[in-house]
Amino acid sequence: MQTQYLPSPTLYSELPVNHETAKELGLTPAEYDKILETLGRVPTYTELGIYSVMWSEHCSYKNSILQLKTLPRSGGRMLVEAGEENAGLIDIGDGYAICFKIESHNHPSAVEPFQGAATGVGGILRDIFTMGARPVAALNSLRFGNLDNERTKYLLKGVVHGIGHYGNCFGVPTVGGEVYFDECYTDNPLVNAMAVGIVKVGETASAIAIGAGNPVMILGSSTGKDGIHGASLLASREFDEKTEDMRPTVQVGDPFAEKLLLEATLELIASGCIVGMQDMGAAGICCSTSEMSAKGNSGMRINLDLVPLREQGMSAYEIMLSESQERMLAVVEKGKEHIARAVCEKWDVPITEIGEVSDDGLIRIFRNRQQVVELPAQSLVLGGDAPVYVRESQEPAYFASVRNATYDTSSVSDADMFWKILTSPTVASKKWIYEQYDSQVRTNTMNSKADAAIMRIKELPGKGFAVCTDCNSRYAYLNPYRGGMIAVAEAARNVVCVGAEPVAITNCLNFGNPYDPEVYYQFKEAIRGMGDACRALGTPVTGGNVSFHNQSRNHAIFPTPTIGMLGLIDDVNKTVGNGFKNQGDAIVLIGAQSTPNLGGSEYVKLLTGEILGDAPEFDIDAEIRLQKAVLSAIRSRIVQSAHDCAEGGIAIALAEKAINATGSLGAQITTTFPATTADLFGEMQSRILVSVRPNDLLKLMEVFASHNVPMEPIGFVTGGEYIFGSISTTVEELRVAYSTALEKIVLG
Repeated sequence: MQTQYLPSPTLYSELPVNHETAKELGLTPAEYDKILETLGRVPTYTELGIYSVMWSEHCSYKNSILQLKTLPRSGGRMLVEAGEENAGLIDIGDGYAICFKIESHNHPSAVEPFQGAATGVGGILRDIFTMGARPVAALNSLRFGNLDNERTKYLLKGVVHGIGHYGNCFGVPTVGGEVYFDECYTDNPLVNAMAVGIVKVGETASAIAIGAGNPVMILGSSTGKDGIHGASLLASREFDEKTEDMRPTVQVGDPFAEKLLLEATLELIASGCIVGMQDMGAAGICCSTSEMSAKGNSGMRINLDLVPLREQGMSAYEIMLSESQERMLAVVEKGKEHIARAVCEKWDVPITEIGEVSDDGLIRIFRNRQQVVELPAQSLVLGGDAPVYVRESQEPAYFASVRNATYDTSSVSDADMFWKILTSPTVASKKWIYEQYDSQVRTNTMNSKADAAIMRIKELPGKGFAVCTDCNSRYAYLNPYRGGMIAVAEAARNVVCVGAEPVAITNCLNFGNPYDPEVYYQFKEAIRGMGDACRALGTPVTGGNVSFHNQSRNHAIFPTPTIGMLGLIDDVNKTVGNGFKNQGDAIVLIGAQSTPNLGGSEYVKLLTGEILGDAPEFDIDAEIRLQKAVLSAIRSRIVQSAHDCAEGGIAIALAEKAINATGSLGAQITTTFPATTADLFGEMQSRILVSVRPNDLLKLMEVFASHNVPMEPIGFVTGGEYIFGSISTTVEELRVAYSTALEKIVLG
C-alpha cells in the first residue's frame, strides 16, 4: 500500500506541490519520491525549490561525484582535501599558502555574455577571499564557435568585455588563459574562470556553522530577483528555443561592491569575530545555509523578513533561490556582533542579522511571520542525502570513422599551410583579447606572456609561482583517456617552461549530457586519464567544478577537461620566457622523437574542416623525465628561453619564439630535420624548444643525458629571418600576420 503523504499543518506553502511541480523545477519522479520519503510529508513549494537547486547537477554533482572520488584529492603540499573548502589550499612554505580554484559560467555566458562572464569572475574571486586569501591573479579558459558566425563574434566580444570589466574594476590582474574556436561550441561557449590568492597558514576561514545561538548575518549587496534558478534550470540543462527567455536567471555583477566586500571580508576574518563564512553564488541563501549547517552538524533559523531586498513583495521562494551577487553569509561569534558591524560600516558594506545557528540539524526558514521551510540540512548536500548516480557508459560510435579517416596533404604546400595555421583564430595571437585586461595591477605580475604567467610573492621576497590553464579538447574528443592525460601534462609542461615546479591542479570539467552513454564514457575516461597523469606527476587535485549539459539541439561540445596548474618558483631570478634572447644562440629540440602524426592537429582541421585521427601518442614516463630535465637546466641558468610545442607543431612553436623574442630575432634550421609535413605540423607530445648560448650547449647535453632525455640541436637564432625548410620569411612579417589576424576577423 502506497504511503499517503500530507502537507505539514505547521508550514505555509505558497503553491500546491505534486509530481508535475517537481518536474517543472527539474526534479525526476524518483527524486520527488525520495523527498517525500525523507520528509514523511509533502514539501512546501519553497522547500521543493530548495531541493531543486541543491539536487541540481550544478550543486549536487549527482552524476559525477563517484568518478571525481577516483582522482588523487590529497597529499603533496595540500592543506585541505579537495572539496573540504571553497577552494584548494597549497602550502608554499614560510607560513604562507596559495588558494586557487577554477569554475565554469558557461550557460549564463551563452544567454547574456557580458554579465555571464563578469559574474563568473566575481564568483571565483569570492571563493578565494571568503577563505581569507587576497586575490592576486585571475585567468580564464574560453571556447567559442567558428568566427564566420556573427553570433560567435557577439558572444566573444561580450565575454571578453565582461571579464575585463569585472577584473579591471575589482583590481585583480588577468594574467593568463587560452582561447579555442571550434564549431561544437557555437551554441554553448565555455567560460571557465580561475583565481589565485595568498593567505597566511592558520588564518583562513571555513564555510561552517557551529555554536548554537551564534548569530547568522548577511553582508554585501541586497537580494533581488536576478539569478533565480541559475543553478538548476540554466546550468543543468541543454539550450533550446527557450534559452532567450532565461535572461532573468543570469546574475548581474557589481565589481565595485565586490571590492568593498573583499576588504570587509578579509578584515572580518582577521578580527577573530567570524566562526564561518560562505559566499552566496549558485543557489544563493539555499546553498550557504544548508552547506554551512551540514558541515557543522548543526542547523539554522533564518527570518527572511530581515533580509535586505531590492524589490518589494519577494516571496520566500524567490529570496531563497536568488543568486544576486556580492553577498556573503557569516556566522559571527555571539557577543562580537559589534565588531562585525564596525568593520562593515568602515567599508560601507551593509550587514544584517537574519537568524541564528541551532543544534538540531534543521534549516528553518520564516517569511511574513510564517514558517515555510523545515528541512534536514544533511538531506540537501553533496556528501549527505543528495542523490548519487552512475550512468550508463558506451564507447562513442564516431571513434571508428574519425580514427580511420584519410586525407591528402599533397593539395597544399607546407609554406601555404604554415601561414594558414599561424593566422587561424585558435593559433593566432590573442593580443586583441588580453589587451583589454589589466595584467599589471598590484604589481605582482612578472611575465604574463610566457608559457605560464610568472607572479612574484611579495610576502616572500625572491619567491614566486606560475599558473596556466590548458586543455586541447580535440585530443579528448578523439581519445578521452589520452586527452585527459595530455591536458594535465601540457599544463605541467607549461609551468616547467618558465622554471616552476608543478605542485597541484584545479579542474573545470566541461561535458555534454551525462544521460547520453557516449558522453558519460568520455567523462569517465577523461577522469581516468587525468587521475593517472596527476598521480604520476605528483600534482594532486585541489578541487574544481563539473559542468554538464553543455550542448544544444545542434551541437554537443567536445569533452573539455580544463586544467588550472600551479607551479612554485624558489628564485624568481631563475625564470625564463618563451622568446629568443640572443643572436647566435643554439636552438635545441628537447624530448622524445615519437612517430610523426597529424592526428587531431590544427593542420588537419584547416585542411579538412574536421577533427580526424587519434590523439597524439603519449608516454607519461618520458614526460616526467623531460620536465625534470628542463626544470633542472632552467634553474642552473643554462637555458635562455623555453617553449612547449603545441598547436601547429614545431613550425609554429619556432615562429612564436621569434615573434616573442627580445628585439628582432629569428630562427634558421640547419639540420635536415624536418623531412615531412607531419614533422613540421604534427603535435607530438613531450617536446620543448629551448635556446641556449653556444658555450653552454655541452652543459645542456650533460643535463639531458643524466635524465635520459633525447635532445637535438636543430639550428640557431638569427638577426631577423625565419628559415625552416620551404618556409622563408622575416620576423616582422610573422609578427604582423600573427598579431593582427584575430582582430581583423572579429572586427572586420
